[in-house]
Amino acid sequence: MKKLTRFDLQNKKTAGESVVWITAYDFSTAQFAEKAGMDMILVGDSLGMCVYGYDGTVPVTMDQCICHCEAVRRAAPHTFIIGDMPFLSYQVSIEEAVRNAGRFHKEAGVDAIKLEGGVRVCPQIKAIADGGMLVMGHIGLTPQSSGQLGGFKAQGRTAGTAMELISDAKAIEAAGAFALLVEAVPPEVCKIIRDELSIPVYSIGAGVDADGQLMICSDVLGIFQAFTPKFVKRYAELGSEIEKVFREYAADVRSRRFPADEHTYKMVDGELSKLEEQLNR
Repeated sequence: MKKLTRFDLQNKKTAGESVVWITAYDFSTAQFAEKAGMDMILVGDSLGMCVYGYDGTVPVTMDQCICHCEAVRRAAPHTFIIGDMPFLSYQVSIEEAVRNAGRFHKEAGVDAIKLEGGVRVCPQIKAIADGGMLVMGHIGLTPQSSGQLGGFKAQGRTAGTAMELISDAKAIEAAGAFALLVEAVPPEVCKIIRDELSIPVYSIGAGVDADGQLMICSDVLGIFQAFTPKFVKRYAELGSEIEKVFREYAADVRSRRFPADEHTYKMVDGELSKLEEQLNR
């Protein structure tokens, strides 16, 4: 399996080939993602909710993101990996943004980083790109700034707010981003952005008219229980299956059906009698 490059992703846009990517936060999930042939994996700050049980993404730290990126990279060496820059890792200053983006590359071996925001983060995007790193932008519903947006709500539903998103998208491309993620935006607006930009434009909850689709692994698998966004398609209900397995396991232990004989190790023939002699039995 050949790992894609930014040029492969660009060529897929030109050819009209849809790119598929998913989040992963741990070694096992990333292994399955690579085996399934995912084009990209995002180690998203959504791990705050999906792994740590936070109410949102704001509490996630750089060290947490780096740790999970390292695990995913080890599991998926042939997949394009994107590290998600957490809240306050790039907003404080341009210098700190570049330094933290560099940590993702130096410590976790990612292929690119992603950060949220439009025009206001373009100086950071330019500086990181000028530092020789690939940057993906992220507009629409940006969870780190959901407080300003009035919660986890769809964006760009009026002509005025749609124009703001289009302006943000163009500014992000001009700043040097290699791709853009659009979240929870009407499909018509996402299509306009895709057509206006020369770089790949990907969707999470922004319709089919994009250069590819991202989904959260916990949503696709039916593991995340807190809520299900409108744009999510649950391909399985592993949450209920996991609970069922745990209940069966607990019942077997409490009734002493597990472990059975086939699950235990045997002493070497004759050694038990020797042991009992030594114990004076």
